Amino acid sequence: MKVMKLKVMLIAGGLGFLAFLGLLAFVAIFISNEEHSSDSGDFIHDIDDVSVSKDVLKHQPMVEKYAQEYGISEYVSTLLAIIQVESGGKLKDVMQSSESLGLPPNTLDTEASIQQGTKYFSDLLHSAERSDVDGNTAIQAYNYGGAFIDYVAKRGSQYNFELAENFAKERSGGSKVTYSNPIAVKKNGGWRYRYGNMFYGATRF
Repeated sequence: MKVMKLKVMLIAGGLGFLAFLGLLAFVAIFISNEEHSSDSGDFIHDIDDVSVSKDVLKHQPMVEKYAQEYGISEYVSTLLAIIQVESGGKLKDVMQSSESLGLPPNTLDTEASIQQGTKYFSDLLHSAERSDVDGNTAIQAYNYGGAFIDYVAKRGSQYNFELAENFAKERSGGSKVTYSNPIAVKKNGGWRYRYGNMFYGATRF
């Protein structure tokens, strides 16, 4: 089954609302900053229908370079969105990809982070395709790890929020933490399980 980019919501606390057009549908990114000033690094720019901050936008050439290298140039918008969610483009390890190599968080420098993050996402997309699961699963797997792809493959092969929620519940032993992101507040009153971010690739609420 060909991996398709579907309507996705990527959530991370401490950022605001962003929306972008995917290959076949709109990809919506929710982040929690409420104000963006044109004089600050948080000013939002649209590039190829992706809304990102100036701090993220400056990484676009490097993202395009490695997306081409790993054969996923059509996912540049998604990769920029991941950077927006993971770091807002402000951390050295902008894609927070050190841990995908088994390294401590924030070990990689910026270029190494983008190279590894892009490679890792490419690997997840290929794994999703081999397992005959949808592209939304690969996006959530960037946050959860590749085991989520196998989890979805055994449960209908189609991403849904309940699967993401149950995966986090199982991995956390049911332990919950307060999560004040507006989307979480709307969905369940403001909590998530203490494992990853179950809202990372949610398609609807």
